[in-house]
Amino acid sequence: MEAPAFLQRFFNFARSRASGWLGSRSPQRAADSTLRVVVGAGGVFQPGWIATDIDTLDVRSESDWRRHFALRPIDAVLAEHVWEHLAPEEALEAARNCYRYLRPGGYVRAAVPDGLHPDAGYRDWVRPGGSGPGADDHQVLYTYRGLSDLFQAAGFRVELLEYFDENGHFHYRDWDPQDGMIRRSSRFDERNRDGRLNYTSIILDARKPHPVRPRVADARAADRSDRR
Repeated sequence: MEAPAFLQRFFNFARSRASGWLGSRSPQRAADSTLRVVVGAGGVFQPGWIATDIDTLDVRSESDWRRHFALRPIDAVLAEHVWEHLAPEEALEAARNCYRYLRPGGYVRAAVPDGLHPDAGYRDWVRPGGSGPGADDHQVLYTYRGLSDLFQAAGFRVELLEYFDENGHFHYRDWDPQDGMIRRSSRFDERNRDGRLNYTSIILDARKPHPVRPRVADARAADRSDRR
C-alpha cells in the first residue's frame, strides 16, 4: 500500500532538502521525517507543514484521516480558526480524529475567537451570525474553559497559551511560532500594532500523552495473580 500522492511529494521534498542540509555528515538521519499538518489552511502555506483544506482533509471525517495517515502517525496539527465552524458534536469528533492519528507526544495547536474578549465590538464581530467575515458560519463562540474541556474530553492534555479570563485579564504563555504560527494572536496580528489587544484568539496546545507503562513491581504482581 503506497502513501497518498500529496504525502509522497512531501516526503520526497523532505529527503531532497535533508540531503542538501546534512550531506554525508549525519548518515544516521538521511531525512527529516516530521509530519506536520495544517487543517483549514485556506491557501496559506507554512514551510515544513502540509497545507490541507476541507476538500483534502475534512477534520470531521475519520475516513479522510485514515486514507491519508493510516501509514504514518502525525507529529503536529495546526488549526487556526477552524473549530468555531463546527457544531459541538462535530468539534468533539474532529478532536478525537486528531487524537487517533497523532503519535504519542504529538499535539494540536488550535486557535479560535475568544468569547471573553472584553471588547463588545470584537465579540459582535466573531459571534455566530456576527458582523465579521466568516462569522455567518460560526457555530460556537468559545471561552478558554469550553475549548479546554473539548480537547480534554478527546483525551488530550491541554496547555493554554493565550486567552482572556472572566475578569477581562489577558493571560499569555510564551510559545514558539515554529511549532505552529497563529497569525490572529497578540504578537502577530497587525491590528494590535498600536499596543492594544484589539484582536486576539484563545490559543492552546493539546498534547496526546504517552502510554503509561506499568511499574515492574506492579507487572510482576499482575503476573503472579494471573498464574493463580
